[in-house]
Amino acid sequence: MTMNRLLASTPPIFIIIILSSCGDAFAREHFNASLLETEQGLPSTVDLSVFEKGMQAPGKYRVDIFLNNKKVDVLEVDFVEDTASTDKTHLIPCLSPEQLLEWGVKIDDYPDVYSGKGNCANLSAIPASSTDFKFSRQQLNISIPQAAMLFRPQDYVSPDKWDEGIPALLLSYNLSGITTRQRNNSGQDGSSQYGSFQPGINVGPWRFRNFTTWNHDNDGNNNVDSVYTYVSRDIKVLKSQLTMGDNNTKNDVFDSFAFRGAELASDDDMTPDSMRNYAPVIHGIAKSNAVVTVMQNGHNIYQTAVAPGAFEINDIYSTGSAGDLQVEIKESDGSIQTLVVPYASLPVLHREGHYDYTLVTGRTDIGSGKEANFAQSTLIYGLPFGLTLYGGVQYADIDYSALSSGLGINLGDIGAFSLDVTQAWSKPYTQDANSNSIQSGDRDSGQSVRLRYSKDVLATGTNVSIAGYRYSTQSYMTLPDVLQSYHSDDHIGRSKDRTEFTLSQDIVYGSISASYIKEHYWDQSALSSISVGYNNSWQGITYGLNYTYSLNQVDDESDNNSGHNESQFSLNVSIPFDKFLPGSYVNYSLNNTHHGATTHNVGISGTALEDNRLNWGIQEGYSNDDNQTNGSVYGNYKGRNSVFNGGYSYDANSHQFNYGIQGGIVAHSHGITLAQKLNETIVLVNAQGAEGVAVSNQTGVMTDGRGFAVVPYANPYHKNSISLDTETISNHSVDLQETTKYVYPTRGAVVEAGYRATIGYRALLTLVQANGKPVPFGATVSVNETPENENNSSIVGDDGQVYLSGLKDAGSVQVKWGMKGASQCTATYSLPEKKSLSGIEILHANCL
Repeated sequence: MTMNRLLASTPPIFIIIILSSCGDAFAREHFNASLLETEQGLPSTVDLSVFEKGMQAPGKYRVDIFLNNKKVDVLEVDFVEDTASTDKTHLIPCLSPEQLLEWGVKIDDYPDVYSGKGNCANLSAIPASSTDFKFSRQQLNISIPQAAMLFRPQDYVSPDKWDEGIPALLLSYNLSGITTRQRNNSGQDGSSQYGSFQPGINVGPWRFRNFTTWNHDNDGNNNVDSVYTYVSRDIKVLKSQLTMGDNNTKNDVFDSFAFRGAELASDDDMTPDSMRNYAPVIHGIAKSNAVVTVMQNGHNIYQTAVAPGAFEINDIYSTGSAGDLQVEIKESDGSIQTLVVPYASLPVLHREGHYDYTLVTGRTDIGSGKEANFAQSTLIYGLPFGLTLYGGVQYADIDYSALSSGLGINLGDIGAFSLDVTQAWSKPYTQDANSNSIQSGDRDSGQSVRLRYSKDVLATGTNVSIAGYRYSTQSYMTLPDVLQSYHSDDHIGRSKDRTEFTLSQDIVYGSISASYIKEHYWDQSALSSISVGYNNSWQGITYGLNYTYSLNQVDDESDNNSGHNESQFSLNVSIPFDKFLPGSYVNYSLNNTHHGATTHNVGISGTALEDNRLNWGIQEGYSNDDNQTNGSVYGNYKGRNSVFNGGYSYDANSHQFNYGIQGGIVAHSHGITLAQKLNETIVLVNAQGAEGVAVSNQTGVMTDGRGFAVVPYANPYHKNSISLDTETISNHSVDLQETTKYVYPTRGAVVEAGYRATIGYRALLTLVQANGKPVPFGATVSVNETPENENNSSIVGDDGQVYLSGLKDAGSVQVKWGMKGASQCTATYSLPEKKSLSGIEILHANCL
């Protein structure tokens, strides 16, 4: 039992008595223990010398650790007595050199750090370093000169902390069904069921995954399809993932397609968030010890201290493409330097020194057309001065090869641009006289050029998020194009050019947005689409208008262009209904097409029950196209082990009932735990003995009858905080030693977060010595129990009373108030068969 747990288990009145006594001690050179009298008027014999002059007792304390004013860890630290220490506790922490290295201290530059006692680092070997233990806050502050610190980006997690997790068998499932009852003899009744299953196996760093679907149709037919199967693991030294099996190529350089083979690719999640995506590197010169502040759009987004001389800041979080960076350098004499760093971005832009790569080989699996063996490699690399270089090569054994290269640049006030060119050599399939697909003649050579642009105009609130133009020559074909040409019936006109952009504009009341796409094909067909929208909110009421127009133009055999156009206008309004029904909204929508068909829908939806576990909605609609009404009602409930959904809908032709359940199963060394639907990376909560304890910020997730629960999502290679809500503990015989654990899972891992629960009864025990006197105030009481309740201890208050938890029906406690044998005793206790309704038993025991 740690000392902070000891204090937490002591009733508040005892803590007040102890603190008030210690307050007197702080005012004197010597704390006279004889001032603490027993009820018989005799002086106390308890040894309280450790509290003289404000000292605290050495031992293990669970503390928040701050290094240079930044929280770096929460650990149970062993504090040893040192009267020469600089803080009032006269305690110094025993920290290992490995811990200091993990926090970024350059211990190799100070060999004497290893000269401490045992495995305790000698912090005095680092000049100007210090520690300060804030006992009342359970906080350890460590100060290390900046020169003795390694550069660590924000939110850095040491690879040594990455946890591959425990061996486990996984299954995520989704089952649903629909039953239809026809009206007015309009058709045949029927029902169908669907299921998807994602089994998995974790062994060490290896992950096996599969995705299989099952469909049972109205005719009684069953169809089972294995969508993908693969095995993967991370390669930490390369910050990459190795995947073998079914996969899809990335679409950053070449178009994406499905394949079966092997891929080695960089994993961005292994890079701290502050180093991912594009942000400019800031260079400057400080004249003295200075504080550098970075502002964007009036907000402070970064601040750090720098030493005199040139400095570089490369760990600013990517904030998108909106706004230049204002940098303020405040010198030690109060003088300020300022500079402006231009900032605009595109998805392809990478910060300086950061890269993404892929190496792929295998066989295409596009689902139609011919398949081919292929190999592909891509690289995106961030250069200085806001430049990013990217490109790739592609080869397939059907006389196909392609080479791509491009350059992206951040031009600040002008915006961000990228330009790339892809050269492809291909031999498409044609049909011979017998309708056989053959490759003949020389290889065709074609090119595709793409230009992209992004810009924010802060003064007007305008954002051009992506504007792009792409042109491809008639003989340019992608690898999927060539494969699909094997079946001429599947072949469609290849793209000639494509123009697109999206724009948003803030106005006084709300915002407007617009998008435009125009694409021409080499077979003379074309496709265009325009969308304009307006959105705003007032007094909690949200509303929006949207108009969309699309034109699909085709070229017929008479060489005449004909087209099919569609347009649609919509209005959506959502009004809070909290005053009448908490957590609910009234919704209305209108949709109108250029054919004159108009539909109206009105409904109410909301959430209910504890933690908003239930989502529900009711809707009624009308269409003037056929003068018919329709309606629906649905519900979705998030339970401890699964998510249930169901609904009913009707229209003029049928009644329809739908239902479903989704969840997960995790088999591990402790048994089997049911869960909500599992995501890629999960956490197994192990609080054995603590039943029905909710996991904070996880709707519906709580421990089962054995004390296990599954948090269905965790962020790989990052710090994840998993907290248990002690307010939900209903069993008086359960106490949790700690409520928060931090885990650092690798991708696809099942990491275990273990919580030590004290299982047993609570009691207020009055201890009496053999001479009839109460055990002295301040004595330490330890429960002699099983290993799971080891270190279960507390402090005696007035009249020999002590509060204890985790007790069995009968047992013994060890009491100490000094180092001599006469200052120690043992007491046995026996709890009554009929327990108190308050959950706390009142007992007396002789201490012999």
